[in-house]
Amino acid sequence: MTPTAQLCLVLHNHQPIGNFDGVFEQAYQDSYLPFLEVFEPFDQLRISLHTSGPLMLWLAERHPEYLDRVRTLVQQGRVEIIGGPLYEPILSMLPSRDRIGQIRAYSQWIHEHLGTKVAGMWTPERVWESHFASDLADAGIGYTVLDDFHFHAAGLPKEQLTGYFVTEEDGRLLRVFPGSEQLRYLIPFAPVDQTIDYIRGVSQHQPGSVFVFGDDGEKFGTWPDTQQHVYGDGWLQRFFEALTDNRDWLATNTLAQAIDSTPSKGKIYLPDCSYREMTEWSLPVAQQVQFEDATHALQNDHERWQAIQPFVRGGFWRNFKVKYPEANEMYSRMLSVSRRLADTEGEIDVDAWRSAQDHLYRGQCNCSYWHGAFGGIYLPHLRNAVYHHLLTADNILNQQRYGSAAWVEATVEDYDFDGDQEVRLSSDKMVAWMAPARGGRMYELDMRSTAHNLLATMQRQPESYHRKVLAGPSVDGDAVASIHDRVIFKQEGLDQMLQYDRYPRKSLMDHFLDEDATIDAVSKGDAIERGDFVDLPYEAKLRRAANRIQVQMRRDGNAWGIPLSITKAVTLAGGSDELEIAYLLEDLPLDRPLHFAIELNFAGLPSGADDRYFSDLQGERLGQLGKRLDLHSASGIQLTDEWLGVDVGLSIDRPSGLWAFPVESVSQSEGGFELVHQSVCVMPHWIINCENDGRWAVTMRLSIRDRNAKSSSQQHDVDQAVVV
Repeated sequence: MTPTAQLCLVLHNHQPIGNFDGVFEQAYQDSYLPFLEVFEPFDQLRISLHTSGPLMLWLAERHPEYLDRVRTLVQQGRVEIIGGPLYEPILSMLPSRDRIGQIRAYSQWIHEHLGTKVAGMWTPERVWESHFASDLADAGIGYTVLDDFHFHAAGLPKEQLTGYFVTEEDGRLLRVFPGSEQLRYLIPFAPVDQTIDYIRGVSQHQPGSVFVFGDDGEKFGTWPDTQQHVYGDGWLQRFFEALTDNRDWLATNTLAQAIDSTPSKGKIYLPDCSYREMTEWSLPVAQQVQFEDATHALQNDHERWQAIQPFVRGGFWRNFKVKYPEANEMYSRMLSVSRRLADTEGEIDVDAWRSAQDHLYRGQCNCSYWHGAFGGIYLPHLRNAVYHHLLTADNILNQQRYGSAAWVEATVEDYDFDGDQEVRLSSDKMVAWMAPARGGRMYELDMRSTAHNLLATMQRQPESYHRKVLAGPSVDGDAVASIHDRVIFKQEGLDQMLQYDRYPRKSLMDHFLDEDATIDAVSKGDAIERGDFVDLPYEAKLRRAANRIQVQMRRDGNAWGIPLSITKAVTLAGGSDELEIAYLLEDLPLDRPLHFAIELNFAGLPSGADDRYFSDLQGERLGQLGKRLDLHSASGIQLTDEWLGVDVGLSIDRPSGLWAFPVESVSQSEGGFELVHQSVCVMPHWIINCENDGRWAVTMRLSIRDRNAKSSSQQHDVDQAVVV
């Protein structure tokens, strides 16, 4: 009997750049390996398999035997390998050249290592924009999988989404399959017969239907409670048995086989979209809460909801760069490196250029650029990994340009695409990025030797799921719930730990506080801001000397309604691992004290470990980096991360009060809600009493030293270079 329906199972297995090796291994043992072991004996079944580049490279190194088994299944025609961009970037984040380059690079790797030619691809997070079609076609891709949600947004009813469609851009064609949201929620959470009955019911009315399940392979063992459900309780075994038992009317095929055996359903032009949940997550939080409440209310009117649901969607993926400014910072840094790389193609050593390109591609991995049901941008190790690869690529290009010479340069440009100009102070040792229009803050500080951004921080802000945190944990212990439905606390008392920041957690942010302000009030965000300097524009100008550059920023503002001015200057010298930071306050009142504080934040220096600690300038340890410090008459402080190999030292030329405390967020991951260390805030502060000319000054020196490098006295003398 000729089957009257086809089911295309498309598995997407992914681990991001920067994830811990133990997480890769656990996912392999819980999901990827057992799925293969259950699948192999069912020789009548076929699947399409996408493994993201970061995971594929890890498997090639750690478990080549797994790839040998996959290669055998490919040769038998039972597994179709689906390609995609090599390091799993969101395509809308990339310039066209990198989009095509990543896809071609992965297709080539698959051909060389698995012996098969890639024809289709997985679109990361199913984020789609219509102009992608031409780039995918130019990269050699013939088809991809999106969600039926995209097709509903284009006006197609559910009944028509039983096959693939053809779209085009600039005359280049691409076939597009609608993945079924219904199947995403049935598999593997519902009993097996519900999935079979659903497919049978539709295909009886529409013979020849093609159904596509396209979703994360981690649902089969890695997501909470699924390992026992899928394998221990035998769900996957029963599912494959049911598919085999029903093969007289239901064929389990690859996407390529579906294209070969059925005609297209016609032409379609899809709007810019992603899967349903992603469009909700990309909304501003207030609108996300409103959207959730409105849709839940409408769902109570089932008939009406069924009529309008296909036309209801949330926001636009690119607005994650607005919702999380930190995502825009990474994006802007990535584009800066991409443009430098493109400008040097054919002009520098080929191997160096390709190495820089690979690091750039790694720095485009999508997971740290957004946030939804998974930790995403709230996970410091993912943000740090992105910056590490972007800075490594930048270092390679600088090595080609300057060699071993010490050098320093200053450039001015709208680096973060906000309409205002930023200042970049760059040398062979470090890069400081300043935003005069945003309180004269320093928003990125790169240490070249370790390729680490000490300002890859995270501002704590309200999230829609914080309502669930305040309501407390609740999950049905007898059910296997989707990660979208679970409310699990990884620590107790998270509802008491919700805190929000009024400003980004950056450095050189200038505060005026009440005289009796305390570390408790400041760390909780309860201290009242009495000045208008922390976030409003400063005027800026550059000064240059033979081997030194300086940005000088000034603002005439007020505190408590009292007019005064602040001038701050940041100086960087070639060959130096130190920033000089000088402040001058003028027009201060002579008849009252002012409480002035300078906020600095340092990221990538986690708490909870004895090899990450504070010390004074004499080397006396003051505790782990998660400790709160309230120091008096301090001359500075040092933060050490022995694992990262970094010493951050702050010396101050006048006695200072000094607060230091951890910045921690309550965020959501697939395993539940958790407290995540984001950065360490260090805040020198003074009670200023002016007695004569209304002027007050302080100079600080911020050193960033690589514990594993030779001291400056051990290094050879190098030529000085300055770029103006």
